Amino acid sequence: MLADKALEDFRVYLNSKNASDLTIGAYQTDLIQFFEFASAELGKDYTQVNIQDIDKYIIRSYLGHLTKKSLSRKTIARKLAALRSFFKFLCREGVLVKNPVQKFTTPKVSRSLPTYLFEEHINKLLEAPDLNSKNGLRDQVILELLYGSGLRVSELVGLNKSDVDLLSGLIRVRGKGKKERIVPLTVKAQSVLSLYLSKRDDNEEALILNYKKTRLTSRSVRRILNKLEKKAKLGLHVYPHMLRHTFATHLLDGGADLRSVQELLGHKKLSSTQIYTHLTREKLRNVYMVAHPRAKVENK
Repeated sequence: MLADKALEDFRVYLNSKNASDLTIGAYQTDLIQFFEFASAELGKDYTQVNIQDIDKYIIRSYLGHLTKKSLSRKTIARKLAALRSFFKFLCREGVLVKNPVQKFTTPKVSRSLPTYLFEEHINKLLEAPDLNSKNGLRDQVILELLYGSGLRVSELVGLNKSDVDLLSGLIRVRGKGKKERIVPLTVKAQSVLSLYLSKRDDNEEALILNYKKTRLTSRSVRRILNKLEKKAKLGLHVYPHMLRHTFATHLLDGGADLRSVQELLGHKKLSSTQIYTHLTREKLRNVYMVAHPRAKVENK
């Protein structure tokens, strides 16, 4: 089977498993990069590479190539995971008998703690939009949904007006793997959303629009956050996922239980949510080191 045909079959398979467009796109990019390398190694045109041509030696050579490019362990691990999933699929489909990636171990990746904003910083950011303009109201909606409801940026830009129930204060979100969840809206979010929608004079179904009155993109959201951060004079790089991290951290700081936060974030595994407990433990430790008499003695 030619690589092009195998890639298309794998894309169809991922689609049938309800993988998100972002996930499918990331897999395709990583796999195409691999086959471009493999074609050079084999001395063949990319379109002539056969799946049966790929062996463990080409995989090893590719991993060495990635290492020489000084890519991070996390990036190499992701690319290897894409290859692992792809060849596992081909073996399951009977295209290959032996998986060339099977004996390669994934590089150990240290998990960095999420970056979040302190309450004083998030409050300054929330005060930055100009609520006298339609775009200012839109910007406020973005902040309220990213921080107030903990949405991913892809979930935010994918929202439609029909996903919002202002009366009950709930919003329907389509997350990873196209899985739906219901997330509560803050009272402030309900208020500013209602005002923003009342200022709209279009028939677009998208909940949040750009200046051209079409659906806002993830890139545009990042630009808007950069603008608001400068206006708020935070001196920090604020990105969409930071507000989601802040949402989770502030919930746990406020006494929310881990399972509830997991459900609100739409995490499949509890371990994905547990990373935020490290942040709250570190905060407790800092409070202890400053406040407890014995800790003060030890620090002198």
